Amino acid sequence: MIEKVEGIIISEVAYGDTSKIINIFTKEHGIIGVIAKGAKSMKSRLRAVTTKFTYAYFHVYYKKDKLSLLKEVDIINSLSNIKKDLKLIGYMSYVTELSTQVFKQNSEDNIFALYIEIVKKLNEGLEPIVLSNILEIKYLDYLGISLNLNSCINCGNKKDIVTVDPDQGGYVCKNCYRGERIVPLTIIKLLRMYYLVDIKTITSLNIKVENIEQVNYFLTKYYERYTGLYLKSKDFLEQIV
Repeated sequence: MIEKVEGIIISEVAYGDTSKIINIFTKEHGIIGVIAKGAKSMKSRLRAVTTKFTYAYFHVYYKKDKLSLLKEVDIINSLSNIKKDLKLIGYMSYVTELSTQVFKQNSEDNIFALYIEIVKKLNEGLEPIVLSNILEIKYLDYLGISLNLNSCINCGNKKDIVTVDPDQGGYVCKNCYRGERIVPLTIIKLLRMYYLVDIKTITSLNIKVENIEQVNYFLTKYYERYTGLYLKSKDFLEQIV
């Protein structure tokens, strides 16, 4: 029976002389492997729609825990702005690898939903560093290392917050402050905003460059220290940005 699934192709490999195997991050089944017969042939109608980062509805003979078979593809969004910009390709590669790695650790449906919304905003031309940071901070919940950005991690006080401490995992108020590194109040507020924002509602991102850089630095170090994730795409991204 043919099943229609929504997803993005995250990788492709040759299969024989004329076919390929595509791995698709899907809304319905997570990451699945699919055989696209004849897709390498110049005359194949599947050739142009089975490349990496194709976002579409895939009609497949779905086989759980086995390779499925692709029948046809309906493009949802060509993501043309991403595909013609090396910098955006770098960010697309990063958020894709990050999302799939997070999904492998915690297969919650909302991970795919967050990923897709970020991809759409990348394609619309919004600031890619901010978008990737928003995704990073939202994914902390699924990695089991979320930051408490509602109140002091020690006493629960919601007032007089002076810093956010990675080691303790959240806000620290002035009464509980014991010499932790001070994070500027602007950055504290931005971290909370990134965590709470509904990605669908974002239409513009007007944030000072120095604040963007400080938030990115904080989250990069937090990920390096606490997630255990090593992402090749992160290295590539740092080289091209």
